[in-house]
Amino acid sequence: MQVLITGSAGFIGSYVVGEFLDAGWDVVGLDNFSKYGELRPAFIDHPRYRFVTGDAKDAVLVRELLTGCDHFVAGAAMIGGIAYFHRLAFDLLAENERITAAAFDAAVAARRLGTLQKITVLSSSMVYENATEFPTPEGAERRSPPPSSTYGFQKLATEYFAQGAFQQYELPYTIVRPFNCVGIGERRANADEEVMSGDIRLALSHVVPDLLQKVLKGQDPLHILGDGTQVRHYTYGGDLAHGIRTCVEHPAALNQDFNISTAVPTTVLQLATLIWKKVRGPAEPFRYVSDPPFDHDVPFRSPNTEKAKKLLGFEATTTLDSILDELIPWIRQQIELGTI
Repeated sequence: MQVLITGSAGFIGSYVVGEFLDAGWDVVGLDNFSKYGELRPAFIDHPRYRFVTGDAKDAVLVRELLTGCDHFVAGAAMIGGIAYFHRLAFDLLAENERITAAAFDAAVAARRLGTLQKITVLSSSMVYENATEFPTPEGAERRSPPPSSTYGFQKLATEYFAQGAFQQYELPYTIVRPFNCVGIGERRANADEEVMSGDIRLALSHVVPDLLQKVLKGQDPLHILGDGTQVRHYTYGGDLAHGIRTCVEHPAALNQDFNISTAVPTTVLQLATLIWKKVRGPAEPFRYVSDPPFDHDVPFRSPNTEKAKKLLGFEATTTLDSILDELIPWIRQQIELGTI
């Protein structure tokens, strides 16, 4: 079996490529290194991995790469931390719409040739940005007010692309909604600008690496965005990648959508306290101050994960404690290298 994975050099994409290679798949990866610059992942020379440097907006190129592929994981997107949502509001909408259209144009063409079995689309938890049902089940994205951010709105549009391509061209699909992926590999993006949190320049990625770098750099008191009551489900990159592969392979995933996430909720304040204790030691009193949050900082994002468990037998089981034990040494190394 062979799969095309776009955005293969990105943070989530690298986990996904590794997961498929470990499972015995042949993998074709496409990325243009636009976020971090050129990287050389450990699997770049794997005998079953073919990497192509190119633009996922190029529908002709994507169609060529789908030749011989049984599956397509459409993961390429312009994505960043919450600061992106305001500063790059138009680019997020326009660029991701072009990427999405190219992916589906290519997938429809490959399906007509009889080679492609299915497209698996990476959406986002941000489609639930204005949800009122908690824990939020699949389907709430259609009952809730539309997302306020252009990023969330475009990710919802991506799901309608899947609907439309199935209705008109009978292109099979699966929609995957990741929640707060955490793991090694996030770096300062090329498009980042300086945003300060106290005396520390933010990495502008996500809350876990930002809090980690601030504690590791000795910030005291620790600055957190908002009052710390924001709820998230921090999902290990390896678990997420396994969930994506399960969505690709499992017959019950056909033409379905899934929240792929840990079932465990954590407040930002709980996260910050855990990081502080791991880095500074349990005897050091935890001290923090609250800074104004960014726009679109959703106060409560909590998925219902029962559908994936029931239909696919999938659960994300890696604990936040274990994730941090892996991530802390990596963040410390990246600070020394100046990448974060």
